[in-house]
Amino acid sequence: VQLQASGGGLVQHGGSLRLSCQVSGSYHSITTIAWYREAPGKAREFVARISSEGHTDYATSVKDRFTISRDSAKNTGDLDMNSLKSEDTAVYLCNVNGRLHGKGWSPGRAFSTWGQGTLVTVSS
Repeated sequence: VQLQASGGGLVQHGGSLRLSCQVSGSYHSITTIAWYREAPGKAREFVARISSEGHTDYATSVKDRFTISRDSAKNTGDLDMNSLKSEDTAVYLCNVNGRLHGKGWSPGRAFSTWGQGTLVTVSS
């Protein structure tokens, strides 16, 4: 299973960006799609997550500004970011958890995969 993150770039304070995580490869199902970020000199932190049922979770710092969604038909997970602040500057990474193929139509073992990251820079 491979992930390709895209959509990062340079944006002004208060602006918007949409990140996309494209999932490819062979797998039985996806359980969760999540976004994390790594700011310079800081540890990786959770940003948002969406489950297969559509339940969402957000970090307090981005709640009401960011929206995570998924398109099962296109195998993508998107992160709409609004009202961006300088503290949102970071490399954003997508993470997908799911199940590989098992015997027949059954799900197999679990997997967790990370994308390569996309840089978001918010200028003040």
